[in-house]
Amino acid sequence: MRVIFMGTPDFAVPALKALIESDHDVIAVYTREPKPKGRGMEMQKSAVHQMADTYGIGVHTPKSLRKSAEEQKIFADLEADVAIVAAYGLLLPKAVLDAPKYGCLNIHGSLLPRWRGASPIQHAIWKGDDVSGITIMQMDEGMDTGDMILKIKTPITHDTTAHGLFDTLSDLGGDAILSVLNDIENITPEKQDDALATHAPMLQKSDGEIDMSAPARAIDCQVRGLNPWPGTFVHGLKGRVKILEAHVENNEIKFDLVQPEGKKPMDLKSAQNGGYL
Repeated sequence: MRVIFMGTPDFAVPALKALIESDHDVIAVYTREPKPKGRGMEMQKSAVHQMADTYGIGVHTPKSLRKSAEEQKIFADLEADVAIVAAYGLLLPKAVLDAPKYGCLNIHGSLLPRWRGASPIQHAIWKGDDVSGITIMQMDEGMDTGDMILKIKTPITHDTTAHGLFDTLSDLGGDAILSVLNDIENITPEKQDDALATHAPMLQKSDGEIDMSAPARAIDCQVRGLNPWPGTFVHGLKGRVKILEAHVENNEIKFDLVQPEGKKPMDLKSAQNGGYL
C-alpha cells in the first residue's frame, strides 16, 4: 500500500518506523518545517524529519495545506492509497482528506470521544482517568470528530507520568496502525457519541499552579500529568518552586523532588532548610 506519513514530534516516530519496516511503501513524509533551537539558534529538523532522512524518504514541509492549492495538488499527485497522521500540527482541508483512496487515518492519543484536542495524554492523567489508549480514527474536517476504527487501551496507575504514557501510546500507535492497514478492506468504522466528548485544550503555563487546598490525589495527578511541561509549581518563600515529583501518603500530598527558582533540583528537606518552602 502506498502511504504518506504526516507527523512531527517524537510521539510519531515509532509509527513511522513501523510503517517503513513493514510491507507498505512510505512514499513521502510531511512534517513541520525546521525551527531555530538552542543558544546558536541553529535550524532543527523535527524528529519525524530526521527519521525520514535516515531512510532516504522524501520530506515535504509546507507552511500550510489549507491555503495553498498548489500544495494540495502536490499532495494529490502522490497518488497515495492512504495518509497516516500522528501529531502533525497542521489542519488538513477536505481536498487533502479526500485525496488518498482510503482517506487520512489519525493516530490519536486517547480513547475517543474522551479527550479530543491538543493535549489528551496530559489531561487523562491530570484529571484522574484510570485508563488511556490509542484510537485510530478516519479523519474528517472536525477536531478529532471522525469515525473510530480501532481502540487499544492501557491502564493509568498511580505511578504513571505524562512522559511514560507518551512512550507507551507512541509504541501502541505503531502496532495499531499496522493492524488497521493490514485489514483495511474489512474495517467498519464506528461513529463517535458527541455527548460523551471532552476537550483537552493546549496547555498553558498557568495550568501548572498547584492549589494546595485541593485533595492530595488531585495534586498528585496534576504533578504527574503536567511534567515536564508546563510543569507544576507552588509559590514559595523566595519565589516559585517547581514540584518535580510527589506522592500521596495517608491522604496527604508529599513533595519528593522540588526546584526553587535558579537552583538545582533538591529534596523537600533541603528546600525547607534553605528557606524556599
